[in-house]
Amino acid sequence: MLKIMYDAGLDNSNNRGFQLWQQHNQPIELSTNQMIDQRLHYIHNNPVEAGFVSSPKDFLYSSARDYGGEPGLLKVNLIN
Repeated sequence: MLKIMYDAGLDNSNNRGFQLWQQHNQPIELSTNQMIDQRLHYIHNNPVEAGFVSSPKDFLYSSARDYGGEPGLLKVNLIN
């Protein structure tokens, strides 16, 4: 994971080292429950797409654990 963040930092001249987050701001208004569900699914699947885990609930700090009925490490207020 550190290699991925280091390589991303090298590709961006605004960094002096590692980069974890994308450096752009394109806010999207979440005006419907469907849009909220889509974004939540996207966020939960990011660690899977990156190859860190095979299931969203396997990512230690993911709220996907809570949505799947398992306790997570962080306090989460579920969106119903």
